[in-house]
Amino acid sequence: MDKVVLAYSGGLDTSIIIPWLKENYGYEVIAFCADLGQEDELEPVRAKALQSGAVKIYIEDLVEEFVRDYIFPVMQAGAVYEKKYLLGTSFARPLIAQKMVEIAEKEGAIAVCHGATGKGNDQVRFELTIKALNPDLKIIAPWREWNIRSREEAIDYAREHGIPVPVTKKSIYSRDRNIWHISHEGGDLEDPAVEASNRLYMLTVPPEEAPDRPLYLKIGFEAGIPVSLNGQIYEAVPLLQELNRLGGANGVGIVSMVENRLVGIKSRGVYETPGGTILYTAHEELERLTLDRRTLQYKEQMALVYAELVYDGMWFSPLKKAMDAFVAQTQKNVSGEVTVKLYKGSCAAVASTSPYSLHSHELATFGFSESYSQKDAEGFINLFGLPLKVQAMVKKKAARQP
Repeated sequence: MDKVVLAYSGGLDTSIIIPWLKENYGYEVIAFCADLGQEDELEPVRAKALQSGAVKIYIEDLVEEFVRDYIFPVMQAGAVYEKKYLLGTSFARPLIAQKMVEIAEKEGAIAVCHGATGKGNDQVRFELTIKALNPDLKIIAPWREWNIRSREEAIDYAREHGIPVPVTKKSIYSRDRNIWHISHEGGDLEDPAVEASNRLYMLTVPPEEAPDRPLYLKIGFEAGIPVSLNGQIYEAVPLLQELNRLGGANGVGIVSMVENRLVGIKSRGVYETPGGTILYTAHEELERLTLDRRTLQYKEQMALVYAELVYDGMWFSPLKKAMDAFVAQTQKNVSGEVTVKLYKGSCAAVASTSPYSLHSHELATFGFSESYSQKDAEGFINLFGLPLKVQAMVKKKAARQP
């Protein structure tokens, strides 16, 4: 029998795909579950996949690779989609798809399958990665083929096939969780006029319920990579886990937004990214201290395109690879410590130090400085403003002519 590798999470969509693939394609189904720090019990996922009809399941711990090779590079780039979204689902999909291709090649499978809907972005992210890494693999996307039209009907299909699923028709949110964030979509969130309920949050306390005293954290970076918290050295994964805990306890990182999906649909989602919000805030402040004006401004412009590439699934594109090289060059001197203040949902950088700081007290002080002559500013302004002066002179001359 031919084999297919299925990206499997144990959620509603992927749970019903296993029997559907067997019924409609006759393939042997090999399930693949990526541990990206979602903190779910993975052993029940193994049993559930096999009971649902999979012949084999791979469960791989990818958390460290995810943080090192996917999360931190995007953070270093300063990439934020549409000013709010820290791309937690977007950069998880290429890693999952990459591992699917590796397993398919190892198992001799002819196809790979994902549970992304035909309305969403994930279908693009999965499939562009697969095409970039192994264009010979067949791609199966059940949501674009079957006659199941809604999550309610998917729940009915699961019940008919005796498959337990973690949602009900009353609690029908679609969620994606990893060590970086959790996203919430569907249900009452589909109406942008409705405020998300405080009961929705899973990583973060509502800001109004956070402690009444601010929490100060000092985060250390080396070459753009966070390495310490309050003076204590941390490995990448434990550091992010601790920041998630502290940020979540102070209501930090909740975002509700209407975003533009790649397929042309506007959708409303709620994201919780407590640790990520802290790291972005601290890293951005350290760059302000250590990068020169032109590099910082160009990097900010590039970050908009970088975020779109990641959001659109172009992780393995030549342009992103080139941008990664630029970002890596900019991070060489992004070392130092940043103090952030967390208070009832807010996260603000309040102090920063670096051995590569470009801030000079001698130059910036309002007091006397032997390093800077204020008289020099006159000649600079005369030259810098010369084009404006010439334009004004020409305009004035033209106005005097009859």
